[in-house]
Amino acid sequence: MATSAHKRFIVHPYKFNMWIAIVSMVMIFAAFTSAYVVKKGDTNSWQHIHLPDIFATSTVVIVISSLFMHGAYVAFKRNKLNLYRGFIMLAFLTGAAFLILQIQGWSMLVNSGIELTGNVAGSFIYVISGAHFVHVAGGVIALLVFSFKAFTKYNNNELDKIQGSIINIEVMTTYWHFVDFLWVYLYFFFLLNR
Repeated sequence: MATSAHKRFIVHPYKFNMWIAIVSMVMIFAAFTSAYVVKKGDTNSWQHIHLPDIFATSTVVIVISSLFMHGAYVAFKRNKLNLYRGFIMLAFLTGAAFLILQIQGWSMLVNSGIELTGNVAGSFIYVISGAHFVHVAGGVIALLVFSFKAFTKYNNNELDKIQGSIINIEVMTTYWHFVDFLWVYLYFFFLLNR
């Protein structure tokens, strides 16, 4: 009896590792945003920064990407291979678009005189959004791999193989939703703390 109850609560190692990584990222970004708030109240040289509107656009894009990722996950679970292929490609493309929009946003900040080594507030924005950028870039690379596999590894006669890989898509979906939520949090944090 105890053995069957024990088996019900075993977490797959991939999921366990993903949750450990997410907790670590939460701690990192909590430290970044806490330092931002402390430094803002500690210095007289704090310059308020207006975020370029392109950051709002990138926020919408990453939320849409997360919706595409969820669509890919649902299609994968339902063995809808062509639908999965479409959604995973759209998640990849909108994820890549988010990265491009972030770079353009940084370029607009530089053009307005806010550089990494100048104003303390600007430095925080670059470091925090840059750390998030790296996490999203890793996810975009993973989405590229998932997209490639969707068109090369699976075919309509091998849907059982897809179900053997369900844990991978679950972990990817969890990660992608997390970086989406994280950016939404950071965007509103920057808006409310400028």
